Amino acid sequence: MLKRLSNPSTNVALFLIILAVVVSLRAADRHTLIINGEATEVPVIFVSGHPYVDLEALANTLNGSVSSSGAIVALSLPASSANRAPSPTTVSAVPAPAPTQAAPSNPGFSREFLNAGIEQMSTLREWHAALDSAIQNGIPLSAGLLAPYRAQATTNLRLAEVAAVTPSDHSASQLLNNAFQNMTKLADKYVKMRADMTYISPDALQNDGLNQRLIACGRSLRSMAASGQFVDDGSCN
Repeated sequence: MLKRLSNPSTNVALFLIILAVVVSLRAADRHTLIINGEATEVPVIFVSGHPYVDLEALANTLNGSVSSSGAIVALSLPASSANRAPSPTTVSAVPAPAPTQAAPSNPGFSREFLNAGIEQMSTLREWHAALDSAIQNGIPLSAGLLAPYRAQATTNLRLAEVAAVTPSDHSASQLLNNAFQNMTKLADKYVKMRADMTYISPDALQNDGLNQRLIACGRSLRSMAASGQFVDDGSCN
């Protein structure tokens, strides 16, 4: 029959070996989040190949705050952080099409611009949904509540402009800019109404002409993205 190990020195050695293995495994799983070229202490984990960060830790790193109400979680950042333009390194990270490539006879949208444009439309939709949800649920509107959406839309718009190479790309880029400007006007309108203590009906957006134009513009952009061709029906002008 085997005897159970009872030597204290042996037990200590085994404990140290196990501890070293655990520490090395944890160190291997650590990931560093870099923001505008600067390393941070924000924890990053990967789930099914996608990175996720601790929102509160990210807010602390950016001198912001996190608040929640109902189905909305708001990340508020200082104006200097939320509205600053992406660094040249960030913008240049989008690969520009090689100038030596021959353009087809009917180029339509380039793949790089189409991907960037779809990302921008998704961001505008999220911004609009956050505004709509806040109005419907009576959540106090403020510039800080919607600042993260505005900042992301600003970045994505610039990335789409950088990716534009064909005539269709440049034309659609102007419409994306128009949609961004209209979304900005719509958000600012209701933030100002809240600041002025003006009553905002839960269904205010349904009767708002600017909102209706913005929705029509979104439908037009989605249709162009699906067809891969630029067709201006005037809804984004």
